[in-house]
Amino acid sequence: MLAVGVVAEVFAPHGPDLPAFDFALCADRPGPVTTDVGMPVTVAHGLDRLASAELLIALPSAGFRTAPGPAVLDALRRAHARGALVAAHCVGAFALAAAGLLDGRRATTHWRFAELLARRHPDVSVESDALYVDEGSIVTGAGAAAGFDMCLHLLRREYGAALANTVARDMVLPSHRDGGQAQYLTAPVPEDARDERLADVLAWARAHLHEPLPVAELARRAAMSKRSFARRFTAATGTTPHAWLRNLRLSGAEELLETTDLPVEEIARRVGYGSAAVLREQFVRRRGVPPRSYRRSFTNAP
Repeated sequence: MLAVGVVAEVFAPHGPDLPAFDFALCADRPGPVTTDVGMPVTVAHGLDRLASAELLIALPSAGFRTAPGPAVLDALRRAHARGALVAAHCVGAFALAAAGLLDGRRATTHWRFAELLARRHPDVSVESDALYVDEGSIVTGAGAAAGFDMCLHLLRREYGAALANTVARDMVLPSHRDGGQAQYLTAPVPEDARDERLADVLAWARAHLHEPLPVAELARRAAMSKRSFARRFTAATGTTPHAWLRNLRLSGAEELLETTDLPVEEIARRVGYGSAAVLREQFVRRRGVPPRSYRRSFTNAP
């Protein structure tokens, strides 16, 4: 039921200024489908609905250890062959593996079942710690709430950071999480006063992104030593302060490139890079293209 809610919420209407997605639930046998919470979901469409879909997401089910029927596997193969983007949330990856779509590719699934996926499908390179894995026409996501990460990544990839950020804000979610599944195997941060201080520091850093923001300053504001702050930051976020700030700056640059005609030099200043050259170097290394090429992908700006 959680998986249905995740994809339905991400691709639901989020305002008149955003793209409207034609969302549908499909099954090999339309009708009521029992969920893990006992509440049935009525599935209105059969597999014929997949014939025109641009994106298919295989959702998890309690029966994932048994391969879907031939009609489902064939529908997945045909969709991929005609150029549709095929994704899987959690143990939905087992359906894609059974269809042969993951052979020779990297993939992920819920950490609890990653070893089983690797054992059953040795031609699949299973990354048990990833929140999602993008292999171009095939995208797989980890379990439970990582479905939000995967779906927001799909929005970001196809429509840009501005849209993904808007949808994430609407759902009161971070638009991107660093780190992998390992940080979520146990509760990473106990609930105490230090957590509130850390949250306040992160909020302050977001508001002062244009400043240098050395770790020593962040630690001072959290009333911690630099070493304790770095350790606690990693436990809470799954990544280092430097990596967190880098991703925040690059995401901010993406949104400004998509939604404004500001010069790259000004964008670099606003997100905390010393020069356009530094922004360009980081953007090429982390995003694969220079800022101006990225802007041309989303706007008509020169």
